[in-house]
Amino acid sequence: MSFKRGQETMLTREEAIRRIQQLRETLSESNRLYYVENAPVLSDFEFDALMKELSDIEKQHPDLVTPDSPTQHVGSDLSGSRQGNKEFAQYPHRYPMLSLGNTYDITEVEAFADRAAKSIGNSFTFSCELKFDGTAICLTYRNGVLFRALTRGDGTVGDDVTENVRHISNIPQKLSGSGFPDEFEIRGEIYMPYKAFDRLNEERLRDEDPPFANPRNAASGSLKLIDPEEVGHRGLECTLYHMLGENLPFGTHDQALNAAKSWGLPVSDKRRICRNISEIEEYIRYWDTERKFLPFATDGIVIKVNELPYQTELGYTAKFPRWAVAYKFKAEQALTKLLSIDYQVGRTGAVTPVANLEPVQLSGTVVKRASLHNSDQMELLDIHVGDYVYVEKGGEIIPKITGVELSRRGTDVTLPRFPDRCPDCGTLLVRDEGEAKYFCPNTDGCPTQIKGKLVHFISRKAMNVIAGDATIEQLYSLGLVKDPADFYSLSKEDLLRLEGWKDRSAQRFLDSLEASKKVTFDHVLFALGIRYVGESTAKELASYFKNIDALSAASREELLQVEDVGEVIADSLTAYFKDGKHLEMISRLKAAGLRFETESNEGPVSDVLKGKTIVISGNFSIPREKMKQLIVSHGGKNSGSLSGKTSFLLAGEKPGPEKMKKAEAEGIPVISEEDFMRMLSRGSGDETEETADNKAGRPDNRQLTLF
Repeated sequence: MSFKRGQETMLTREEAIRRIQQLRETLSESNRLYYVENAPVLSDFEFDALMKELSDIEKQHPDLVTPDSPTQHVGSDLSGSRQGNKEFAQYPHRYPMLSLGNTYDITEVEAFADRAAKSIGNSFTFSCELKFDGTAICLTYRNGVLFRALTRGDGTVGDDVTENVRHISNIPQKLSGSGFPDEFEIRGEIYMPYKAFDRLNEERLRDEDPPFANPRNAASGSLKLIDPEEVGHRGLECTLYHMLGENLPFGTHDQALNAAKSWGLPVSDKRRICRNISEIEEYIRYWDTERKFLPFATDGIVIKVNELPYQTELGYTAKFPRWAVAYKFKAEQALTKLLSIDYQVGRTGAVTPVANLEPVQLSGTVVKRASLHNSDQMELLDIHVGDYVYVEKGGEIIPKITGVELSRRGTDVTLPRFPDRCPDCGTLLVRDEGEAKYFCPNTDGCPTQIKGKLVHFISRKAMNVIAGDATIEQLYSLGLVKDPADFYSLSKEDLLRLEGWKDRSAQRFLDSLEASKKVTFDHVLFALGIRYVGESTAKELASYFKNIDALSAASREELLQVEDVGEVIADSLTAYFKDGKHLEMISRLKAAGLRFETESNEGPVSDVLKGKTIVISGNFSIPREKMKQLIVSHGGKNSGSLSGKTSFLLAGEKPGPEKMKKAEAEGIPVISEEDFMRMLSRGSGDETEETADNKAGRPDNRQLTLF
């Protein structure tokens, strides 16, 4: 049984083993969701509390500490799992890239300062800095030119995101000034300012994509996009805070950052040199208030020993530097009144309740609205119009209502009733099994859905037509555009009927429509706004079927062979192409000149892989997308999962362990990149497999691993 010693709960060994296992599983999964999926399920405070509990138990039972415990290593953002259809090359860090020890308790900051003073024994100073809430980056400059950019990864190896970083506006490709070392590293944080974050999420909500939870996740996800040009559109910024290199000519951390600033590198101007704990606490108190008015997210203060020789003297633990600590702010919360609830219809018919609030200042912005997500969430909160509600941005999260202050509930509150009919067109709402949201099924007759689809069609990621919501509202209200094909029948005379339009603006719009005819098939497919078919799924479908006729004629079973397509998407596609109105609209878009097939100037390179279904896993010498294109160009088909139809698993470096196990269990051959390339060059896939089997001396064993 457990017992208390002081304020700590002591667990028996059996209890400790069970609790350690639970905590490690929870923290490891949370790390994966946070760093790799950019979809956190725990707030920073909750995560840190669980990590502290694990650390305390391990201190009580040191024999139970293992190297794979979350207390012994940093979380990893390595792209071992698929990141936006692309794997990044990986390189080792020259110097380990560790995390920071953190606390929410000012007494622990005092303890850190005391330990440093006792260890150093001489006079020294602290550098206090804002803790930017973004994703860590390590830049290497050689001879004044950006050479490489790596993510933190697992602390020893990072993903190479150099090409994407080149599109972040405030990171210089070439240093200015003079006096910089021939080679050095400088580390920092890539973050997304609130303005860019809000713009991105508005775009995602308009497309009915799930919004990013917070600017940190948006920054991390954006940094690993396939298209570097798209990274440039995301509005990312960078601040740098730690320089490393051989024989750097600086005595203090502050001197190093001042030099970096003189070379044109982005360094925060909010840092301060403090001489004692009183000045540190004053700095913390100041920014705990002032951070709410910053244009970017911060989640704490970092306190570092300023003198570099003393940093070296203090050294590191396995996970943290001993010369630095982070004090983290608690999640900001505000109490405000719920004035009313709107029920908004999206372009796919989803109905979302949105709370209208008395304006309240929260984390740098004035919050007036907050999503209530769905009817289940409303019931769970037992929320009433007129209630005083708690609004929170935990870790700078999108405003959400976390609770109701029942002590302030008056007699004049009213219980909201989720509508049973569409608030726009009056159609009876439906709720599919397993779905949290209600939908309006009147997809082609509900005005809000129609206008939403039109806005989506012309959006930058779709047809990229120069127009916006106001233009769509004008065109729709005058009856000029009711479906996307109507855009291509517009004349200049039609456009000049719009309020405020002149000859020049009308011509620009028509020129933009003409240019949209060159947009590739995958973008056109995405622009159609088929429910559940996002950007990446549209790309996979276009690559697999090559043209709209093959796609529209595909059976449900054929659709399920495409990577990224599950039963829900397959059913949505089947329903869409069964509708005669959709086929008629596509026919009109074809006649207007839009591209409904992939480019095939040369035709297939060969039919070496004809009839073969291939699953790929791991890192290759070329990007994964190019490897997939290579398979298709030689007649093969890509699949995202192993099945009885899989011809072989193409494995690069660090293939997924689950896929490897399944391939072995089901007798599916595993082919290396080298043997695959040899297969293509020889002109016969069967010959290569047979040759490989014979080389291994096991001609009938189809479980061979060839890498």
